[in-house]
Amino acid sequence: MSRSVTILGAGLVGSLLAVILRKRGHEVTIYERRPDMRSASLSAGKSINLAMSVRGWKALDLAGLRKDIEDLAIPMYGRALHQADGASAFQQYGKNNEAIYSVSRGELNKRLMTLAEQEGATIHFEQKCIDVDIEKNVITLEDINTNKTQTIESDLIFGADGAFSALRNAYTHTNRVDASHHYLKHGYKELSIPPNEDGSMKMQKEALHIWPRKNFMMIALPNTDGTFTCTLFLPFEGDISFEKLTNEEEVMAFFKEHFPDAVPLMPTLIEDFFNNPTSSLITTHVDPWHFGDKNALIGDAAHAIVPFYGQGMNAGFEDCTILAGLMDKYDKDWNTILEEYDNMRKPNGNAVAELALINFVEMRDKVADESFLLRKKIEKELGRRYPEQFISVYEMVSFSHIPYHTAISCIHAQDELLQNIMAKGNFFDSLENSDYIAQLNKWVSDYHQSVQQLDFGHDA
Repeated sequence: MSRSVTILGAGLVGSLLAVILRKRGHEVTIYERRPDMRSASLSAGKSINLAMSVRGWKALDLAGLRKDIEDLAIPMYGRALHQADGASAFQQYGKNNEAIYSVSRGELNKRLMTLAEQEGATIHFEQKCIDVDIEKNVITLEDINTNKTQTIESDLIFGADGAFSALRNAYTHTNRVDASHHYLKHGYKELSIPPNEDGSMKMQKEALHIWPRKNFMMIALPNTDGTFTCTLFLPFEGDISFEKLTNEEEVMAFFKEHFPDAVPLMPTLIEDFFNNPTSSLITTHVDPWHFGDKNALIGDAAHAIVPFYGQGMNAGFEDCTILAGLMDKYDKDWNTILEEYDNMRKPNGNAVAELALINFVEMRDKVADESFLLRKKIEKELGRRYPEQFISVYEMVSFSHIPYHTAISCIHAQDELLQNIMAKGNFFDSLENSDYIAQLNKWVSDYHQSVQQLDFGHDA
C-alpha cells in the first residue's frame, strides 16, 4: 500500500529520497524553504564543493541516476599539497588509482530536483516549516512571500532539512530525546580561481588542492567550467583569524604571507573575500532518529558533520541506500523499517562525525609532515602486499562500503601497526630482508587478528 509522504527539504538527500520513494509507488510532496534555485538568479545555497565517493555513487545507481549525474563529476586521484615554502607534492588517495569526484553542490542539487519531479514528486518552494506535531504527523508551513500558514497531514514525514531541521527541533521538545550540537572555532569562506583565457585550468585538474598551515588551511576543488572553488578555513578569533582581516590591505598581506603561490591565480580575491559570507561549521547529534512508524530524520538533519572527510553527502546518500533496502525487505511494515534504519545508521552517523573532525587535523596539519607522508606510502604498500588483511582507514571510508563505525574502530590498531613499522627503520629498504619480512608478516597478522571481531560487512 502506498503512503502519502512529506519530505521537508529539497536538498541533495531530500531530492534523492523522493526519487527512491516514487519508484516504490509512494505519493511524495517536498516542501522547501528556499526559492527554486533552477530559476532564481541567486546562489545555489551552501557552496563547498562536494567529494562524491563510492557510497554516494551506490545510492545514485540504486535510484537509476548515475548516468544523469556523471557529467557533473571530475575525478580527483589524490591531494596536491602546496607547502608554505612554495614546494608542492602529490599524494595519491588509493593504491589502485581510485578517485573521489568533485561535484558542484548547486548543480547536483538542481539536477536531482528535476529528476525527482520527473519521477512524479511535487516540490513546493518558499515554504518554511514552523512546527511539526510528530504524534499526529501534521506540519505547519508559512509561505515566505505571503506569510500565510497552512497545515498538512501525511502518513509519513522525513526531515531532510539540514542541521537546523524543523523535525529535529520538534524531537528535541519531546521526552527522552538526547540532542546536541557543537561548532568549530573555525569558519569558512568561499573564494575562486578562474580558468585561463583559453578555458584551461590554472592548476592540476584531477586533484584536491590543499594549502596546509597547521591551525588553518585553504583547499581548492575543480569544476567542469574550468574554475576552482576555493575554501579558506580559518579561526573566527585569534592572532590569525577572520576577525583580523577587516580591510583589503590586511587580506592581501595575509594571503601573500601564507598562500603566495595562490595569489596570482586569484584575480577576484578581494572581491570574493568581502562579498562572500563567513560561515560556521557544525556537528550535530540526536537520539533517536525516528518516531514510531510516522516520521524520521535523514541526512544532515540526523547527522550534520564538518566537511573534512568529504562524507557529508555520501553519508546522507548511504542513509537512502539503507532505507531503500529496508523498504524492500519489510514492505509495508514502517514501524520495523524505521526502527531498523535508526539502529543501523545512528552508530555510523556518530562515527563519520568523529572521522570528519579527525581528518580536519590531518588536512590542515599532518599532510605537511614528512613522517605522515611516509606513513601514507607505507599504508599503500601494506594494502598491496596484504590485500586480505589490511586496508587503510581512509580507503575504508572513501573507497568501500565498510561501515563507518568499523573504520573508526580500526584507527588505534592501525596506529600501533604503523608505529611498529616506522620505529624499525627504513621500511622500503628493509623489504629485501627476509628476517624483516618475517617480522612484518607477524605484525600484520597480529593487526588482522585484533580487528577480526569487527563487522567488515556492508551496511547496505
